[in-house]
Amino acid sequence: MRVLLVEDDAMIGEAIQAALKDASYAVDWIKDGQIAITTITSQHYDIALLDLGLPGKDGLDVLRSIRAKDIPIPLLIITARDGLDDRLQGLDGGADDYVLKPFQMAELLARMRAVLRRKGGIASPLLTNGLLSLDPASKEASLRDGGSIQLSNREFALLQALLMRPGAILSRSELEDRIYGWNEEVESNAVEYLIHSLRRKLGSDIIKNVRGVGWMVSKAG
Repeated sequence: MRVLLVEDDAMIGEAIQAALKDASYAVDWIKDGQIAITTITSQHYDIALLDLGLPGKDGLDVLRSIRAKDIPIPLLIITARDGLDDRLQGLDGGADDYVLKPFQMAELLARMRAVLRRKGGIASPLLTNGLLSLDPASKEASLRDGGSIQLSNREFALLQALLMRPGAILSRSELEDRIYGWNEEVESNAVEYLIHSLRRKLGSDIIKNVRGVGWMVSKAG
């Protein structure tokens, strides 16, 4: 799952970026409000984290511009501005949550998961297609007839991308887009290697290949 982090404070940005990577997110980090608008307009992201005190364009202006373009990206404001007016402007302006600094990363990650569930119309904390379930909090997968299986960060990221849209075929480039950030080298045959590893752990029929198109997991039967 790919995250856009918009934060101009180097120390805070580095800490959040590292924590997001540890949590299996692919992260792109930018520090300018105007560039944030251009980036979100031209690149798909699953969720964005937006600071308000930004150079180039204030975060609330960034939020208004994104929503005016009818871009439905889930968006959390992360800021030290704790005034009621700021919070109301952020939430009424289209933010999905408003998180005050300083915060614990565990709470931010939980809020991100909650926003993604709401946006996806998913009530359960688990992603499932009936045969396979994935817990975004623990990064464990479980089969209907078996126990829990721990996944690596990139195994989790790939399986999460597929289980977010059961029945949809995702191409190699779409899967790579959710696994790697801007500054990460895309390893040769990385997708095939991860799918092979997941099939070895979960069963050969869990991820289906549509030759020449991509990969998918089945919809719930």
